[in-house]
Amino acid sequence: MNLNIAVLGGGSWGTTVASLVSVNCPTTLWARDTNTVSDINKHHCNEKYLKGLPLSPSLKANDSLEKTLKDADVVIVGIPSQHCRTVMEEAKPYIRSWVPILSLTKGLEQGTQMRMTEIFESIFPQHPIGVLTGPNLAKEILQGQAAAAVIAMADKNIAEALQQVFRTGLFRIYTNNDVIGCELAGALKNVIAIAAGMGDGAGAGDNTRAAVITRGLAELTRLGIEMGGQPSTFAGLAGMGDLIATCISPLSRNRYVGIQLGKGRTINEIITEMSMVAEGVKTSGVVIQLAERYGIEMPISQEVNKVINESCTARQAFRGLLSSKTGSESDPG
Repeated sequence: MNLNIAVLGGGSWGTTVASLVSVNCPTTLWARDTNTVSDINKHHCNEKYLKGLPLSPSLKANDSLEKTLKDADVVIVGIPSQHCRTVMEEAKPYIRSWVPILSLTKGLEQGTQMRMTEIFESIFPQHPIGVLTGPNLAKEILQGQAAAAVIAMADKNIAEALQQVFRTGLFRIYTNNDVIGCELAGALKNVIAIAAGMGDGAGAGDNTRAAVITRGLAELTRLGIEMGGQPSTFAGLAGMGDLIATCISPLSRNRYVGIQLGKGRTINEIITEMSMVAEGVKTSGVVIQLAERYGIEMPISQEVNKVINESCTARQAFRGLLSSKTGSESDPG
């Protein structure tokens, strides 16, 4: 394909997506870290985030936004949620009119409670905006394991064209027109993954994990539908698929945070030692604000927020869940 692709963000997922796409299209990855840029250009690797995993030799990297974006036909954004607005405002002068912008970020902005595509739309009102999401663990994909993802965009024709940009032999891409649902599912599941990890860290069994995942899916589905998402989205790759992968995989950053919390460590201790962002940590407080705004009961998310932001322990959180009243399975809680 003759499309020039720009990927913003040199973390594990941004780098993985850039490597995949570079097989199909000329691709340049932007990263602030000059060591990451050097690693990619000279050694075809990203030792900081993807140690020991080779990248496509055709992938190029640059630490200049202008040089990365000036000829881009598609812009893919893998910046952590709390820095996304700043980077996109900085990038705005260099992105040509009408170029599609696709988010990889699974988080919500603190303060505004906005999804990443909402931020993009406010900065780039004339651009097609969408999201790539699903059960996609970066290291597994780079190792050549099969995976599937969803491109969600309002414009079906652009979504179908972008399918060809991302598709490789073992990476299957589906389309969806539910941008709100796909994006919310990706952000909200990280909070549930922390809850599942807390149970694992505290020594709970598979039955507990299954209950957290199932009731967590019910929580994020209720909020997602109330905010405008389609019910079927939460039963698909962006919803249930991504939730399962993030809650059970040893590669999941959010599950790791939960495990450490379950072992009695503090959130500050855990975050200080991590080189990568666990989006669920920042998202937990935003989720509770949204739940209150839309009148949705989210007891699992509420307990996670207490542990992260209110000095509650993981064991206290699970006692709180066990003491809550139960009714019909279709009821909240």
